[in-house]
Amino acid sequence: MSVPQMVGVLTAGGKNDVLVTVPEGSTVKDIDALLTGAGVRAGGLLAALPPSSFSLEYPFLANVRSLEGFLFPDSYYISLDASAEDVARQMLDNFMRKAWPSFSGVNEWYERLTLASFLEREVETFADRQVVAGILLKRLRLGMPLQVDATLSYAKCGGLLRGCETIRVERADVSVDSPYNTYQRLGWTPTPIANPGAVAIRAALSPAVSPYLYYLSARGSGTTYFSRTLEEHNAKRARYL
Repeated sequence: MSVPQMVGVLTAGGKNDVLVTVPEGSTVKDIDALLTGAGVRAGGLLAALPPSSFSLEYPFLANVRSLEGFLFPDSYYISLDASAEDVARQMLDNFMRKAWPSFSGVNEWYERLTLASFLEREVETFADRQVVAGILLKRLRLGMPLQVDATLSYAKCGGLLRGCETIRVERADVSVDSPYNTYQRLGWTPTPIANPGAVAIRAALSPAVSPYLYYLSARGSGTTYFSRTLEEHNAKRARYL
């Protein structure tokens, strides 16, 4: 066989496989919806899997409440007949290979994974993600609420962000009663709010020091604007949101 032929055989799925692409920032329930749409039998079942059932194979799952954050975004050839456990292992193997080494020796690594999920949903560029990571860690040290809009979207949409009609955060949403409401509750959310990719993880592990304490993403363009004071931040909210 020629080299191109060998590559084709190695990269092509089996006759009963489908190619499923999981975008960065997808939630577990989003992935369930993707699997269902692709005709995979496991679709709709991932969210119900207890992490404890995988903790012997993947020790990083010990003492966590959800697979959220651990199903690594990538393209997968998945058998139409695959069980939910098989699909989860395929994605967890990928996380262990591509993401877990970055957390080696990191204190409070689960919090940094949670931070990476915030960055994936909130900010577009790597440099801006580093600055926002530094801002959120600074807020945490100061005892401020993290005030991450994406956590409100996660709460409002019940963890299913794909096609959620209420994903946009409105002013009244800051009163949503949820452990994922980072406007009302201090500290991190109980779990990550999405499955972050490698770039967001790298940003969460390399936060930038800055004079800023506030940020926002402009409506439409997604450009991130930073502010030192609340007064400056409110002026930019009036202009860009």
